[in-house]
Amino acid sequence: MPDNSEAVTKTKINFETAKIPWLELQRFFAAGQCVSVGQALDLVEVAYRLARDDAAQIKIWMETNQLAKVSDEQAKRWLAEEVSLWSVVVKPWVLVQQREREELD
Repeated sequence: MPDNSEAVTKTKINFETAKIPWLELQRFFAAGQCVSVGQALDLVEVAYRLARDDAAQIKIWMETNQLAKVSDEQAKRWLAEEVSLWSVVVKPWVLVQQREREELD
């Protein structure tokens, strides 16, 4: 029987993911704990790799600017635009991702 622990962990991470207004995440930004995930990446996959301490993959994402601490400029823009971001916690980090503008229903 194949080991499904990766699938179980990713499912758990997926259920812990939520869209949260940036205003509510600012305290984590102030503490230096907010990490921005590039739009091209899968937020759940990034959280999984971070939780598993996949240093090699994390380094690649950082070197290609797909994963980085939220900058002051990003934080100011998100606050001014009242943006909500997809977020998930991988202690001590809060991963945030701004997706392309979603179509209104």
